[in-house]
Amino acid sequence: MIRTYSELIKLETFEERLNYLKLFGKVGEDTFGFDRYLNQMFYTSYEWRKLRNDIIARDMGCDLAIPEFEIQGKILIHHMNPISKYDIINKTDLLLNPEYLITTCKNTHDLIHYSNKDLVINRGLVVRSKNDTCPWRH
Repeated sequence: MIRTYSELIKLETFEERLNYLKLFGKVGEDTFGFDRYLNQMFYTSYEWRKLRNDIIARDMGCDLAIPEFEIQGKILIHHMNPISKYDIINKTDLLLNPEYLITTCKNTHDLIHYSNKDLVINRGLVVRSKNDTCPWRH
């Protein structure tokens, strides 16, 4: 099954989108092995970095492109369909087609890959207060 952005955004809730994307992998499962340098070269390329910025803008920096779930920390771009060494070497459509990419936070990315129920989905609004990022000023 090829997962697409067009199908994903038809799903209204975070949980529905998460279930659509789940891969049920296992931590430590070998993906690129000794050829890991290939995906590292890809993820540092100009082409990927530019596209990454476009995907973040398209999704408004929100987790799984849900407007209420603005990502506060590091933003990851998730390949909705796992890529392989073959995809990188042959520059298949799975690599750079925005239809196969989505914005996530680290926690959501781990949930997609490993479906670890121990990971907490924190979706409440953060109540901010004066100097809350500078505790020594209280």
